[in-house]
Amino acid sequence: MKIEEYLRSLPHSIMTGEDVELRNDVLREIFRFASLNTNDIFYHLGCGNGSGVVIALQEFGVKKATGIDNSPKKISCAKRTLEEKNLYNGSFRCEDIFHSDINDASVILFWFADEHIIEKMIPKFSQLKNGSRIITIWGPLTSCLPDKVVFPYILNVVPFKRAKDLREQMLAVFETDCIDFVVAWEFAERYSKAIGPKEVGNDRFLTILQSLSIWINAKNLGIACGDEIPQPVKNYMGILRTFFNIEMEHLLNQKST
Repeated sequence: MKIEEYLRSLPHSIMTGEDVELRNDVLREIFRFASLNTNDIFYHLGCGNGSGVVIALQEFGVKKATGIDNSPKKISCAKRTLEEKNLYNGSFRCEDIFHSDINDASVILFWFADEHIIEKMIPKFSQLKNGSRIITIWGPLTSCLPDKVVFPYILNVVPFKRAKDLREQMLAVFETDCIDFVVAWEFAERYSKAIGPKEVGNDRFLTILQSLSIWINAKNLGIACGDEIPQPVKNYMGILRTFFNIEMEHLLNQKST
């Protein structure tokens, strides 16, 4: 089956990330990356169990922290945690992020994979005060150049800098003149380690899929290093096809094959 068919066969919650909770050590890395501090008003959109809000309050001393999620169960659990820890400058709201009031935010953690959601939120983010920071994971805001990258963490600052095209944006994210398979693997591995459970280590299958996706996108955009398809790419495509019945070759532009 083609990779698109395989992805459609996965549970919706896996594809959207709604059932994936970032580890506490990852949240701390993200907050240090964004220079979260006592002057900030922090929002976590899609806050899940609320750990991000608790850590922002307890360890980074933000003025105020708010978590927003559309799951009543998760918000109820997060509110109990806040009460148990006697954190009175924090709050949780069970809301649709499209309609939430976030106008006082100075830092927002926004980890969504759905392009429709991302594109719909950009005008809302653009109305925040200058200097407000939007943290994303894996990809920057659509059509925007990142202001800071420590992959897979990406920071866009209001007012947003617009990219001329996807090619310029991708080169800015990967901070290189061209992308070879070693770079693609390294960045895919960073992402796997950031979102996966710490005790299991690196998820090799996810890393293979992500690294191939990165390299293929780079190849199609003309920013891969060299004209030939590297042997590791051929090997991993063969492994996916032979052992998992997943085909990715069709994603390459015809001129690349």
